[in-house]
Amino acid sequence: MKSLCVYCGSNAGNDPAYASLASTLGTQLAENGLTLVYGGGNVGLMGIVADAAMQAGGDVIGVIPEQLMQWEVAHKGVTRLEVVDSMHTRKARMFELADGFVALPGGFGTLDEMFEMLTWRQLGLGNKPCAFLDGNGFWNPLMAMLDTMVRERFLHPEQRDDLWQGHDIGAMLAWMRGYVPARADKWLDEKRRSQLKSESA
Repeated sequence: MKSLCVYCGSNAGNDPAYASLASTLGTQLAENGLTLVYGGGNVGLMGIVADAAMQAGGDVIGVIPEQLMQWEVAHKGVTRLEVVDSMHTRKARMFELADGFVALPGGFGTLDEMFEMLTWRQLGLGNKPCAFLDGNGFWNPLMAMLDTMVRERFLHPEQRDDLWQGHDIGAMLAWMRGYVPARADKWLDEKRRSQLKSESA
């Protein structure tokens, strides 16, 4: 593992713990010799994690769409800033550059990016580890929703367990380095599939 992609908010959030977590993550990535790949912004948690990694001597690659460059939110002080034509291209490029994915607290964009990576992995389009790094239990409601998906048979238990959630960055990095992808099929088990076919006949 040589690089990690971090998804996070373009705002710093209401709780100072979020900014502290982002700063600590950036520092520890640099100290572990891991390149930070992120969305290229200079605002919110995005700017904080990038600044911390740079200040600790790490390499930082930002990937940003042209539109956001025009809005002048790009971080000009990172190791390398790649400007791409769209959000779709941005996600694909970040996938290419990173060996794993971490979600810090954030909003729609953070969820969109992380869940696309989880979906790609579910479909066999990738096998890279995904982790939700918590600040004050921020991700707990989301994990409860995933448990509901399992209970209601929209998600395999193995797929629910095929991600990491917690607040310990060292434990997260250790899990990612030893990650072995789950082998659960995307679809419901064969017995249940046959039952559904019978019921619909």
